[in-house]
Amino acid sequence: MHRFAIPLSVIGLTLAFGALGMEPPSRPGIDAPALAHLGEHAVGVRTVTLVQHGQVDPLGFDPRTGTAPKRDRALTVDIWYPAAPAPDAVPEIYRAELPAEPPLPPAAFSVPGIAVRDAKAIAGKHPLVIVSHGYGNVTAVLTWLTENLASKGYVVAAIRHEDPSINDRTGFPQLLMRRPLDIGFVARELQRTLGDEGIADPARTALIGYSMGGYGVLTSAGAALDPAGPLVQQFTAGLMAPWAAGGSQRDELLVKNLRAVVALAPAGGALAAWGKDGVGAIGSPLLLIAGDHDRTVGYASGARAIYEQAVRSDRYLLTYRFGGHAIGLNPVPDAMRARLWDLDWFEDPVWRKERIIAINLHMITAFLDRFVKDDVTRAAYLDVPVTESSAGDWTPPPARYDETSGGGGGITVWKGFQRRHAEGLELLHRPAAAQ
Repeated sequence: MHRFAIPLSVIGLTLAFGALGMEPPSRPGIDAPALAHLGEHAVGVRTVTLVQHGQVDPLGFDPRTGTAPKRDRALTVDIWYPAAPAPDAVPEIYRAELPAEPPLPPAAFSVPGIAVRDAKAIAGKHPLVIVSHGYGNVTAVLTWLTENLASKGYVVAAIRHEDPSINDRTGFPQLLMRRPLDIGFVARELQRTLGDEGIADPARTALIGYSMGGYGVLTSAGAALDPAGPLVQQFTAGLMAPWAAGGSQRDELLVKNLRAVVALAPAGGALAAWGKDGVGAIGSPLLLIAGDHDRTVGYASGARAIYEQAVRSDRYLLTYRFGGHAIGLNPVPDAMRARLWDLDWFEDPVWRKERIIAINLHMITAFLDRFVKDDVTRAAYLDVPVTESSAGDWTPPPARYDETSGGGGGITVWKGFQRRHAEGLELLHRPAAAQ
């Protein structure tokens, strides 16, 4: 049994899980591939506030003076980590809200977790993972990922970006400016503070972003914003130019000691954020995950184009056939099932969300373990024998119905997947081009 299942109050578990009618999203089901399941650690969660002083406010630009004001920017960050909670500790219930269809007020929901609030951290140089959510999202919708990785020995910090309203696009320029700047700032601060605390290894940092967070992590990983492109040019008086390619302040948005990058359904391609060459500046290993029917940020101009252009990166592209944009959030909470707008934040029209999460966790774990923890045994889960998962063969069939593929021996079902449960996926891989 995993150590995450240390004794907890039975009453507390009943209140936390049963009342909400759903399992914690970080705990995959029986059909999950091998590496998706929770790790050996119990999980703690805590929340900190970081302040970045003197930041440009593009929405406050004054055309009379040609300048924008500078303000302090406070960022709330939720941090999950390997922990040793008290035996009678009750796990966290996350409460948050998302924008509803106008003119309705925001829609509130709850998500049960496995993490214990402010539990004692386990000392050790755990790799640090910075997570950036999608446009208008909140960190509570990413607990499938944050809790699960923490149980596997990662310290995971998810930024609450406090985006301008998704229902008022006048705030969009602030979103585009702040995403990579927030990520760069939080990474620097936590590399220092959590490193000093002795629970994170600043030399082993990874980035994960969903949708607009994907744009953010790719840019902070080195993808150079095109100074002549439409994204930078929409800013009056060249406000974004200092952080674009060749800009004097570009280092502010870059993350140092970066070992790996994961971008799920990344935005940026349709915005021509990096031009045709900017993504080629990424040097870290890269895992892109996307649906080929993504109607929100596009697939051909999004993840697929990024995969083709990231020539300096050892890169992978996992594609969900007929999958859409909603591949990055938890399963839909009960409170969000009454209206289609609310449901569509979470659920894909074709793929079962629990299945998406299980596959994502398996592949992300293999990727981070391989490139951040330097576990070369994980390469067999990534370097699949057939690019189309449905083409995998297991003849004769295994002795046990629920057996997972070990790879090799003539078996071409992707390693870690159960027979008949590796369907509808494509995984491409290209090594970094010689420099």
